[in-house]
Amino acid sequence: MTELILAVDTTHEFGSLALLHGPEVLEEVLLHSPEGFGHILFGRLGELLARHAAKPADVDCFAAASGPGSFTGVRIGLAAVKGLAEATGRPAVAVSNLAAMARYGSAGLRAVVLDARRGEIYGAVYDAFGRAVAAETVMPFAEWLRSLPEGEIEFVATDFSPFAGALEGTRFAAAAVTTAPRALAAAVGQIAHERWRAGEAGDPAGVDANYVRRSDAELFWKEY
Repeated sequence: MTELILAVDTTHEFGSLALLHGPEVLEEVLLHSPEGFGHILFGRLGELLARHAAKPADVDCFAAASGPGSFTGVRIGLAAVKGLAEATGRPAVAVSNLAAMARYGSAGLRAVVLDARRGEIYGAVYDAFGRAVAAETVMPFAEWLRSLPEGEIEFVATDFSPFAGALEGTRFAAAAVTTAPRALAAAVGQIAHERWRAGEAGDPAGVDANYVRRSDAELFWKEY
């Protein structure tokens, strides 16, 4: 069994692709496309596979970062993975960005933080086995801090500097902070491999987005 996993993350301005052989990362590619990934994604995917003498039909499982993040970016990555999985008859897995970030922590409790803008954060807490201890949510950072479970907490973020000051005077003042990379496709692929081996990868039609917060269109829509 070749166990090739192809993972895609287009949920933010800095996206990434990864090809894995089982849990081993063969290559991870950082993408930067402020104008979106729709026009470059398949070309970069083709180049990645070609560098490893592989074709889409050789991939055993496809994976996509499912958000939270840019609504358009999330849809682009999911659509690409679902299309490739459907075309090749392979399973697909959607992986939360927050769960992928948690893999870069080392403590027993990892509080993952992602800027949600509008004065809010996306946050969740995972244990060392990747299990959710506190569900993914969106709220102001200070409010989220008050909701965190007891125990030694490690914060994981791609950039924690906007939140560091809020820890002063709290029980988290001396908490460890770990910086997760912008490129998350490798972690997405590793989680997907584990779920695939556990029989949790499924029909690509069932792969869905993890927005956590509704889109601006939904938030500001009014019925007249």
